[in-house]
Amino acid sequence: MADQYAQSGEDKRPAEIPAIRWEEPPEGPVLVLLDQTRLPAEEVELVCTDAPALVEAIRSLAVRGAPLLGIAGAYGVALAAARGFDVDEAAAALESARPTAVNLSIGVHRAASAHRAALATTGDPTAAATAALAAARAMHKEDAEASARMAVHGLALLDELLPAGGHRVLTHCNSGSLVSGGEGTAFAVALAAHRAGRLRKLWVDETRPLLQGARLTAYEAARRGMAYTLLTDSAAGSLFAAGEVDAVLVGADRIAADGSVANKVGSYPLAVLARYHHVPFIVVAPVTTVDPGTPDGASIEVEQRPGYEVTDVLAPQVPVAGAGGGLAVAPLGTQAYNPAFDVTPPELVTAIVTEEGVVSPVTAEALAELCSRSRQVTPG
Repeated sequence: MADQYAQSGEDKRPAEIPAIRWEEPPEGPVLVLLDQTRLPAEEVELVCTDAPALVEAIRSLAVRGAPLLGIAGAYGVALAAARGFDVDEAAAALESARPTAVNLSIGVHRAASAHRAALATTGDPTAAATAALAAARAMHKEDAEASARMAVHGLALLDELLPAGGHRVLTHCNSGSLVSGGEGTAFAVALAAHRAGRLRKLWVDETRPLLQGARLTAYEAARRGMAYTLLTDSAAGSLFAAGEVDAVLVGADRIAADGSVANKVGSYPLAVLARYHHVPFIVVAPVTTVDPGTPDGASIEVEQRPGYEVTDVLAPQVPVAGAGGGLAVAPLGTQAYNPAFDVTPPELVTAIVTEEGVVSPVTAEALAELCSRSRQVTPG
């Protein structure tokens, strides 16, 4: 069992490459991404010069995570506008790149609306491109601020639910700075607990089939000197049974109007385990992830990923043997069931933590009130 122990509550944080940034070299503006498919073996940047390149980066999970997808979508529209491509075509392609994460469409719409409004007012494509970029940058800044506020609210909730301190938190998938303009969602809460000296252990689900927990969350935890232990998804039940989990913290890709939560597949079984063992199951996500237009969990479109993500394992410096470009771990021709997400019903969610505060118990009425007082209305 991989285990990493922290010596203090202070970060051991080397300089890091931002997950996303806008640059303007002489040859024209570009969007630069930290390629998350190459982590943790190597830190490699991916340069996107147009929307199709960004669409491919989104589909391949080089850039991922609900808040960051929103930011990427907005920058993608700005990139198309700045380079003189068809903005409506780029927006449509970006929005459809991944269907479950609502933030992606919000980011695309926000930048496209700013572009459309400026073009209608000035008739100047350059001014419209500038407006789209300003919208993307504003969204980037707002997400960083939201991340910090979620961490404060989330830590306060942990301290309220677990007054004895020494929190042992289990998290699933990846929800840190790799998915955010700031320090993340659920991971940011655990990081706040670490900095306050109140995180005893971070249990990290490896998260099948793409191992975002093992490759990315463990990578982030190690860089910050956090006490963490990696486990297979199927081992989580034994941890609950042994009384080793005080709380579950997960992010979300879409929260329906009734409080149903779509998150990386494997989240729903954790919620069931948490309920049986009387452990708080806490969802941490920005208000933009709440989608009033999706009435319930059954209405959430769940992305289906290629089967080779299950039948093959992608590992750096391993000879390619499988159909998906990785090491084959199943017989050739094996069919695989590979939903990217599952949906947790609201009755299994202890609380939803947002930058605007905590919703608990989770009800349609409470979410509607939260959205009505906090969601910013953007043009178009």
